[in-house]
Amino acid sequence: MGSDGESDQASGTSSDEVQSPTGVCLRNRVHRRISMEDLNKRLSLPADIRIPDGYLEKLQLSSPPFDQPLSRRSRRASLSEIGFGKLETYIKLDKLGEGTYATVFKGRSKLTDNLVALKEIRLEHEEGAPCTAIREVSLLKDLKHANIVTLHDIVHTDKSLTLVFEYLDKDLKQYMDDCGNIMSMHNVKIFLFQILRGLSYCHKRKVLHRDLKPQNLLINERGELKLADFGLARAKSVPTKTYSNEVVTLWYRPPDVLLGSSEYSTQIDMWGVGCIFYEMAAGRPLFPGSTVEDELHLIFRLLGTPTEENWPGISSIEEFKSYSFPKYKPQPIINHAPRLDSEGIELLLSFLRYESKKRISADEAMKHSYFRQLGMRVHTLPESVSIFTLKEVQLQRDPGYRNSSYPESGRWRIQMFNQLVNCDF
Repeated sequence: MGSDGESDQASGTSSDEVQSPTGVCLRNRVHRRISMEDLNKRLSLPADIRIPDGYLEKLQLSSPPFDQPLSRRSRRASLSEIGFGKLETYIKLDKLGEGTYATVFKGRSKLTDNLVALKEIRLEHEEGAPCTAIREVSLLKDLKHANIVTLHDIVHTDKSLTLVFEYLDKDLKQYMDDCGNIMSMHNVKIFLFQILRGLSYCHKRKVLHRDLKPQNLLINERGELKLADFGLARAKSVPTKTYSNEVVTLWYRPPDVLLGSSEYSTQIDMWGVGCIFYEMAAGRPLFPGSTVEDELHLIFRLLGTPTEENWPGISSIEEFKSYSFPKYKPQPIINHAPRLDSEGIELLLSFLRYESKKRISADEAMKHSYFRQLGMRVHTLPESVSIFTLKEVQLQRDPGYRNSSYPESGRWRIQMFNQLVNCDF
């Protein structure tokens, strides 16, 4: 796989797609000058890319006709000549976090002059690249969405594999901390919708994130929220395929996984969405358990101990029987999240269903009446377009917001992108 992370199929733009204003196909003829716009379309480059001096002139002589498909080999060679796939293209700035296998740096791209996040994964010659890194690359190269962090480049050397991500200012946990855990309920709605929008895109492609938590949701100054850290994500092609149950941070892990289930679908992510929704609205974690048993106790105390009626088959699960949980009755969740209106409570409970197949899907949740205030146009935007392009979608000032903490205070900046390191792979 080259730095572009693409398949062996021919890529580029056909003659039907790249046309001059008069409808004539773009060909590299003697009297036809290749423009920067032509090159951006040809190689799918960002509009703000900086092409090295002399590259366009050289391309006039060496480039194949623009109406022919560009092979992977040719495209990779072109990208390499521009500067992709090379460490010297990126300047390391601050060290943001470090784990067993990886270190994350704040950096700057010489091609765009934009900030980037450099996830430097150390390679052990005996073991090669960690499987989570391979998984993250293989998934992210195919996920192109406004609410999913962008993987810009991949740099492979003998000693390291560096993933170059877009840089975002902070994660949702840091955002909530900076608000004194008192977010505007309007902003809660906007962030939740963006989480669902990114997840809906993933789930339609049979990709499960499997590690949703506030630290894995990145936010920029505009308020755009993006799903990050796909190290535990899986492409799920068969609904009954078995996976490890050692996934998802404990506080956001659904009870079926806590009790040992390894057969699940996209619903595993939806429980975590509910926990994050509550945390944004209430200013505290919903189920902050210290052990699996403690986590289950907290869940059952609030939602009631499950029965065959609301969780068919629960009485035959050995792990459930071994704990001998008391018979808790469900509590009114409004008592714990008084800032949520009736529609918000209804949506929250639809995420927190014991029976996984009864949990609302991301696509269904986006259509819930709770989001009526955002209007209808948020549902018709192209996948690559931010909801903030709509004038009716704007963040409000959070009641507990501390101005000194955003965007350049030391605490959150030092913690930045620790979720990309994720401690141990």
